[in-house]
Amino acid sequence: MILYLLPLIALAMIIVPLVIAIKRTKAGVKVNRKRTVLLNGGMFIGTMILMTMFMPVIASAQAPEAIAEAGISVGEGMKYLAAALPTGLATIGTGIAVGNAASAAIGATSEDEKNFSKALIFVALGEGVAIYGLLVSILILNG
Repeated sequence: MILYLLPLIALAMIIVPLVIAIKRTKAGVKVNRKRTVLLNGGMFIGTMILMTMFMPVIASAQAPEAIAEAGISVGEGMKYLAAALPTGLATIGTGIAVGNAASAAIGATSEDEKNFSKALIFVALGEGVAIYGLLVSILILNG
């Protein structure tokens, strides 16, 4: 039963700071946005660390014979976590790069329409980072 409740508890821990900030904003109370975002990020990271540490323990306590039958080990789980990290981090980097490049491209295009093709190339270069993260994840999963 706790195996099904744990993700819901984790989701609640992540969303609570944002819900409180939205309610305070609607009530007219001044909210420190930087602190809210940092608190939300901290709750997210803390929740992910707790889930990473406790989920295998809870799952193995729930059905040890099913895990033995499937042949799942902690190393197998870490392989999937290691495959998820490059894709996730590369996607975050791509979002930052494309966000900055696209706004600059819009500005350059609005000044002179001849700059559109050059600006589009720089936006596409930022997208390549996500492809490299995906390739690294594929190599980890197949290796």
